[in-house]
Amino acid sequence: MAASKTKKPSTKKAVKKIVKKTVVKKVTKKPSAKKSTKTKVKKSVKPKRSKVICISHKEDCDGISSAAIIRQAFGGDAILVDYPGQMEALNQVVLDEKLKSLFICDLGLSKKTQDEFIDIMTTLRKNKVSVTYIDHHDVDPNVVKALNKIKVKVIHDINECTAVLAYTAFKSKLNDHASFVAACAAITDYMESRPIGSKLLQIYDRQFALISATVLTYNIVGHQKEPDYLLYLVEELADSKFPHAIPNTFEFAQIQVEKLSQMIAKVKQGMKTMKNLGYMEILDAGASGAVNFVMGLSGKDVGVAYKERIDHGIYAVSVRGSKDCKVHLGKIVNNLATSLGGSGGGHDKACGAVIPKPKIKKFITELNKKIK
Repeated sequence: MAASKTKKPSTKKAVKKIVKKTVVKKVTKKPSAKKSTKTKVKKSVKPKRSKVICISHKEDCDGISSAAIIRQAFGGDAILVDYPGQMEALNQVVLDEKLKSLFICDLGLSKKTQDEFIDIMTTLRKNKVSVTYIDHHDVDPNVVKALNKIKVKVIHDINECTAVLAYTAFKSKLNDHASFVAACAAITDYMESRPIGSKLLQIYDRQFALISATVLTYNIVGHQKEPDYLLYLVEELADSKFPHAIPNTFEFAQIQVEKLSQMIAKVKQGMKTMKNLGYMEILDAGASGAVNFVMGLSGKDVGVAYKERIDHGIYAVSVRGSKDCKVHLGKIVNNLATSLGGSGGGHDKACGAVIPKPKIKKFITELNKKIK
């Protein structure tokens, strides 16, 4: 009995020792495994830039169509802004560490913003972000040179609308429907008679394209305070939907047409004239919707409509010229707006500006002097 008692304790001790040894071995292995996985994760996270973003003009068919074409060609997300909102959007995306490719469409540049714009583009390029600038507004040639120098891809031509330029540049990545989207943009920017725009329009029945472009425009203009709807339009167009196939577009366009028809009487009553232009402050609609009525009903070659943006202390101004207008309104408005502490610019016969509220009368007076 004594012998059997002495055997049991020795067996237990042996077992305990073995267990202790194996436990110690396992503990020493685990930390080294954790360390190696941690360093691997850190290395793989740093260089990952995969996001594609398109910043485009939200106020008209050209900007929305351009965003749709970029989305179809490259995927990614759209950020839709008005002209004053461009720099704010750029200052946000420059901080995005996941940004890989940036497209900027149909937003123009003014003397007030162009230096800051180049600075942001320089930062993006240093961060190895691919940047493509697509536009048809009048741009200072020195800005184009500066962008080319830092290897921003510049697609700029004042003779075609932005959507047509985007379609032409990335045609190999697009389906046939994209040509229709570009043609609609050309129509609403009054550029359907330009070399490429006219060829795209010839593909389709003219009346079909005209009504599609018009309905699309009324839906864009009427939903300016609903950014989610505008993004929805971009997605639908990118998915090759015709405007008539997007729910309720024709019904909504009818409502907008009714509102616009009421504007005629208001313009007749509230419009004022100077020697070379007609002008009017708009209180209950968008300035861009009324400006053509102001020009037409005034009998002048230039019409100016402006609406207060109370939240910013400025006036949003739309300027239009008739076919007989001999001056480049975009260049004049760019210089004049900048001299008054605002910003602006655009095309020869269609442009816009942001003017500080106290300077709006001076803007109109000086513009009248510069139109000959």
